[in-house]
Amino acid sequence: MADEAEPWLVAGLGNPGREYAGNRHNVGFMVADLIASRIGAKFGRHKRAVADVAEGRLGFGGPKLVLAKPLTYMNLSGGPVVALAQFYKVPAVQVIAVHDELDIPYGQLRVKVGGGEGGHNGLRSMSKSLATKDYVRVRVGVGRPPGRQDPADYVLSDFSAVERKELDFLVDRAADVVESVILRGVEWTQNAYHSA
Repeated sequence: MADEAEPWLVAGLGNPGREYAGNRHNVGFMVADLIASRIGAKFGRHKRAVADVAEGRLGFGGPKLVLAKPLTYMNLSGGPVVALAQFYKVPAVQVIAVHDELDIPYGQLRVKVGGGEGGHNGLRSMSKSLATKDYVRVRVGVGRPPGRQDPADYVLSDFSAVERKELDFLVDRAADVVESVILRGVEWTQNAYHSA
C-alpha cells in the first residue's frame, strides 16, 4: 500500500540527446518535463544515478515527487531507476513508468500495475533491475506502425504532423493521469480515464 511519507518516483522513459527529443519513444520525457513545470521543479543531474532528476511536491503539502529522466538510453533505463528508488527509499509500488505503447491507439492512455513488458525494452530493463514487475505503468498510446515499417524504426521516428496537432493535449492528459494515480490511486484513475 502507498505510504504518504515515502516519495513517488516517476520515471519518464526515453533516450537522451536532441536527435531523439521529438521521437515517439520519448513521450515519457515529455510527460516528465510537463509535470516538473507544473510543480515548479527544475531538472538537474543526479549525483548517484545516470539521470536528470527534479524534486517537488504535488500540490501544497502534497506527496513528495521525484521525477526522473534516465540518461542511459531506453534499453538500460532500469539501472538509474533502481539507483534512484534506493537513494530516495521508494518502494516499487510507488514507482511509475511513463512510456510509449504500440498496442494502444494514438491518443489513448492506459494505467496498469505489473504484467508483461510487451516487447518494450525500457520496461524489460526496469523489471529486471527492480526485481519485480509490480510497479505502475502509464502507457501512452502511439499506435502501430503503418504498412510494414519496423516497430523499432517507428518508435525512433518523430510524431507525424497530424499527430503533433494532438500531442500537447496527449502529454497534458498523461501528466493528469500520473497525478491522479498518486493522489487517488490506480483503480480510480482507470475508471476515470480508460473510458475517455
